Amino acid sequence: MKLKSLFLVLFVLVSSRNIQVVYGQSTGRIVTGFDTGWKFYQGDAEAAHETGFDDKTWRMLDLPHDWSVEGTVSEKAPTGGSGGYLPAGIGWYRKHFSVRKSDMKMNNYIIFDGVYMNSDVWLNGKHLGNYPFGYNTFYYNLNPFLKAGDNIIAVKVDNSKQPNSRWYSGSGIYRNVWLLRTNPLHIAQWGVYITTPVITENSATVAVNVRIENPLTSADKVTLVSSVIDEKGGSSGMVESPVQVQSGKEQTISQEILVPSPKLWSVDTPVLYSLVTQIMVDGKPVDEVKTPFGIRSIRYDVDKGFFLNGLNIKMNGVCLHHDAGCLGAAVPVKVWERRLQVLKEMGCNAIRTSHNPVAPEFLDLCDKMGFLVMDEIFDEWKRGKVKYGYNIYFDQWAEKDVVSFIHRDRNHPSVVMWSAGNEIREQPVEGGEKVLQRMLDLFHAEDPTRPVTVGCDNIAADDNPARIEFLNLLDIVGYNYVDRWHERRELFFSIDRHNHPDWKMVGTESVSNGGLRGDYNFGRDTARFNPNYNTRMIRAEQLWKFVAVNPYVIGDFMWTGIDYLGEAFWPTKSASSGVIDLCGFPKDGYYFYQSQWTKEPMLHIFPHWNWEGREGRVIPVLAYTNCDAVELFVNGKSYGEKRLEFPRQGNSGSWNRYEFPQKSATTADLHMAWDVPYEPGIVKAVGKKDGKVVCTEVIETTGKPSAIRLIADSKQIKADNQDVAHVRVEIIDSKGNVVPTADNLIQYRITGSGRLIGLDNGNPTDHEPYKSDKRKVFNGLGLAIVQAGKTPGKITLTASSEGLEVLTVEIMVTGGD
Repeated sequence: MKLKSLFLVLFVLVSSRNIQVVYGQSTGRIVTGFDTGWKFYQGDAEAAHETGFDDKTWRMLDLPHDWSVEGTVSEKAPTGGSGGYLPAGIGWYRKHFSVRKSDMKMNNYIIFDGVYMNSDVWLNGKHLGNYPFGYNTFYYNLNPFLKAGDNIIAVKVDNSKQPNSRWYSGSGIYRNVWLLRTNPLHIAQWGVYITTPVITENSATVAVNVRIENPLTSADKVTLVSSVIDEKGGSSGMVESPVQVQSGKEQTISQEILVPSPKLWSVDTPVLYSLVTQIMVDGKPVDEVKTPFGIRSIRYDVDKGFFLNGLNIKMNGVCLHHDAGCLGAAVPVKVWERRLQVLKEMGCNAIRTSHNPVAPEFLDLCDKMGFLVMDEIFDEWKRGKVKYGYNIYFDQWAEKDVVSFIHRDRNHPSVVMWSAGNEIREQPVEGGEKVLQRMLDLFHAEDPTRPVTVGCDNIAADDNPARIEFLNLLDIVGYNYVDRWHERRELFFSIDRHNHPDWKMVGTESVSNGGLRGDYNFGRDTARFNPNYNTRMIRAEQLWKFVAVNPYVIGDFMWTGIDYLGEAFWPTKSASSGVIDLCGFPKDGYYFYQSQWTKEPMLHIFPHWNWEGREGRVIPVLAYTNCDAVELFVNGKSYGEKRLEFPRQGNSGSWNRYEFPQKSATTADLHMAWDVPYEPGIVKAVGKKDGKVVCTEVIETTGKPSAIRLIADSKQIKADNQDVAHVRVEIIDSKGNVVPTADNLIQYRITGSGRLIGLDNGNPTDHEPYKSDKRKVFNGLGLAIVQAGKTPGKITLTASSEGLEVLTVEIMVTGGD
């Protein structure tokens, strides 16, 4: 399927902000960052698209930019709880730029990776187009109205119609912007499509489809050259194809390259190759595109689940929204890199991009770090969920948006499954399957190599259950909260496995082990025993036990990996379902998944041990571990050894014989628990495997706050607006222990070659503006995010709090690549 309008095509060529120029003048293709020197006005401005408009008083800024997160949390905000009670409205952006006369001979495009939402773009007062969808990348051809010398581009962003989202969306040009120049004869936008249909130990076939556009009046005889480059920069194969490109037309050329002894992309070894595609005229390159890709095979089996390169893998998945707490939707790539690394250390190997297209650089990171991605596009189709949601644009835009989305993302090896929608309201409606079929046809036509699912929340619902005609169409049936209805709380997928043995099944969204970080609420009455933390894991544990031992279940994506703004109820501004908080700090539930998804010995005990006023009263102490046994000590006194075994082993060889030593489990849960009368002091847990001590964990009663500790994850960052340092802020006692109940107000000051772009603490009820220079810590911890300036130098961040010693941390800013 071909797009009919240049204005609607999506394009991703470069997604790393560090790359300013991909290829030089020798090939004619130049991609430059177009993020600096924009002017911004929050509100509507009459005639702001006109060239003569006076924007001298507008605020100067660099993109990406989200104005909503700069605002104040208010219960009266039109976004409501869905938008985190933050403002929306209308905003204008203008940029003055210069074009050389020689550039007028080129094709010139402006590329927006994401604008939320309903944007209009003008060049020199002439309207280029309107694009409603707030998550896709889109571009415009500038040539019709471009001129040599000074030019002005204006962008109006209209996020005033509320509500239009069920979660925080952000407002503005919140992703990167690029300027692309090519020769008239060039490779089309997203014109390179790579698959690896045949892989053996000795070789891999790399199949390439290349679309070439020739707007010239004459036909050109060209040679299309495609070369595979390995991770060290060496050649791994090349093919040349002579082509005659008709004038004024687009042509697709197919090629195959045989790569010897291929290194496969996997979650553990995410090896990436690059395909360099060149158009040669008279032996000279006139266009060149470099496309990263991975050599890997995927297969889904109705009985055994998912296979990557022939290896059966369970998807240990999380759902993620696109915001990053105090940064809103304008998230530097370094922030996502840190967050994904924390997830990787938990044992997560799969991500569902709920519920719309993510930034291109997010998928680049998934490629490089080895994550499997369920790539999702819509939260609604024709039948809406909110008054001004995507449903009002669906009929006009859905096909174009789906095709663009697929073309943008289909070369990513991390993407192993498409999701056409989440909790779509067409599920139970007669005729809903026709809309689904329309979506499936698009996905299958543009990428026949990956299956398509939908996150279905109406399967087995008492009210408006999903129609069988809808579910039978899906390549993979996606279950949102498989255990929601009646006996499915215990039987999960097994009922449909019996009734529909031909269905492939995946848990697209499931309950997690979230809650507030460090929250162990017993209530105000010290005489009452009603803790909130010793039961919240049960539902997640039972689900995982089923998923883990039933191979036909492809995997499970729990809701959510990380907390997110919106979908909240006053006075909270954010959802706390994640196992990682808005700062990126793990909660207790994080360690449950780590205990199930990793092999390296680990042990985590909770709660903290600061319970003044509860002396002598029982405190449940819990542990997550992948050890066989854990013994708990309080002030040196043993409270006994607890043991677990999952999955339990049956007889092997003959009756009452076992392949491995018996563990004599004391629980069938996936956690251990002790009831301990509280006394201040030291709690120590000792973890064992096969009788040997392999890890220990200690918590102790802390003293009063005495100091601030600042820990930067990087002491050196580059002069690039995508490079940041995360500074962990801790309130510690005289022994250096974090005080788990501390809520001190911290005042921050930054000097030098950088700026403070956000403060957070993970507390959903803290209404201090995110761009303030002060914020309380929450349960002992806080976060400051420092962004590099444009010039090398030194950044000094100072933190102070009443009664505590003033502390500083220094971060060096170096030149770019």
